[in-house]
Amino acid sequence: MIDKTFSSTAEAVADIPDGASIAVGGFGLVGIPTLLINALRDQGAGELTIISNNCGTDGQGLGLLLEDGRIVKTIGSYIGDNKEYARRYLEGELTVEFTPQGTLAERMRAGGAGIPAFYTTAGVGTQVAEGGLPQRYNKDGSVALASKPKETREFNGQLYVMEEGIRADFALVHAHKADRFGNLVFRKTARNFNPDAAMSGKITIAQVEHLVDDLDPDEVHLPGIYVNRVVHVGPQETGIENRTVSN
Repeated sequence: MIDKTFSSTAEAVADIPDGASIAVGGFGLVGIPTLLINALRDQGAGELTIISNNCGTDGQGLGLLLEDGRIVKTIGSYIGDNKEYARRYLEGELTVEFTPQGTLAERMRAGGAGIPAFYTTAGVGTQVAEGGLPQRYNKDGSVALASKPKETREFNGQLYVMEEGIRADFALVHAHKADRFGNLVFRKTARNFNPDAAMSGKITIAQVEHLVDDLDPDEVHLPGIYVNRVVHVGPQETGIENRTVSN
């Protein structure tokens, strides 16, 4: 068995190069690998393609890499309240490939499972399948790059669209617990996209709150075969995107 632990987040992300594609776990700010993202920011890699459900929020998570101009393309499901994300997209500074959430999860999982493509009904009859979704704008607001039509096929009288699996150069994920061999346990809703992102990465790096010597096999959500590096970061607080309070 191989001990996959690294001494620091900086050491774990040190070899991520310019131009890398990176799958990142989390949903909103829940379950995001905050300390790995911060380490990547300090490390300096740019021209990145980020595959993630969204791109953090202004001043938090992947939003920090956006602010630094380090991301050139995203593959995700929504922009949300991230004003810098919207600005860069609409002003032609960022290429954005929108993908339905379930499709995105399956594209990452499929990539990790060695499945090059699959068929789904999600997006049939829309620009997701038919093409024409703006992926990049010109400065004057005209469309510089639009999505292309995707292959469709009928099965048992139902039309499906073909989606390709995603195999990222690296993956950054957050887990509640791990052993030294990379077996991961996620906690509650922080499980979200983390297992799929982890499967997608050719080199997967996990920040974990608790590092243990032994895990019950029935506990394991993601086997260590998908994980290359583990960094123990201690307990982490979850960020809050929108806070609602009453008097």
